Amino acid sequence: MKPALAFRKQRHPKSWLQIPNGEIILKEINQVVAKWCPKFFGYHLLKIGALSGEVNCDDSPINHQITVSEDVENVSVVADIDDLPFLEHSIDVCVLSHVLEFNGDPHHVVREANRVLIPNGYLVITGFNPFSLAGLNRFIPYRRQNFPWQERFFSSMRVKDWLQLMGYEILADEHLLHSSLAGVIGEGKITNYWNKFAKTFLPQLGSVYVIVAKKRVLPLTPIKPKWKLSPRFSPVKVTGMSSRHKSPKRNVLNDMRK
Repeated sequence: MKPALAFRKQRHPKSWLQIPNGEIILKEINQVVAKWCPKFFGYHLLKIGALSGEVNCDDSPINHQITVSEDVENVSVVADIDDLPFLEHSIDVCVLSHVLEFNGDPHHVVREANRVLIPNGYLVITGFNPFSLAGLNRFIPYRRQNFPWQERFFSSMRVKDWLQLMGYEILADEHLLHSSLAGVIGEGKITNYWNKFAKTFLPQLGSVYVIVAKKRVLPLTPIKPKWKLSPRFSPVKVTGMSSRHKSPKRNVLNDMRK
């Protein structure tokens, strides 16, 4: 398994229109996220990355929704997504939609999201599945040089391992769009039959995955020390220096009297 850290500059898409079938992918993601939005309570919802900013979270009762990205257009905060300008444990929900594929250090991006997320907060991550028809584009010569197939894809199993190591509870892992996503997605009888068959018998081979996780923090239980009574002080009887000097004098006086 190759390391997640990349040593070349990554290309960051500024909109879903720059990704093949991006509007269809966004529509499918919104349908999954809409089922979880009513459960997202709190004060602040953070969308990390330009693509995350277009994910619809209007059904959430959280009114204050922020988008942070390195791009200046249509964002609330301009900053590096791997160095978020927010306090620790200050965000209730974080959305990372197709961010890990286009970042040189995806581990650090997840850790930053974990840092700002409150205990029992929600983390939503979406991405391309390398073990799918879309993932095969990286091995086709005339496609692997095109965007976004030349980037690194991380499977949902690998991302879930990262989250579980940080103490997250995986609530959902859904795979969508059993298609190569390189050409136009049709709606014929064969396509509909294939989608129904793949969703039933090959659910993990969907080209796009959506992970919903909850941050679990175990409270620290203080351990009361077991107090023990200290042993009572008992002086030791030792012959003092004065008694040692007096005994010879008494003997001398007794001798003189004799």
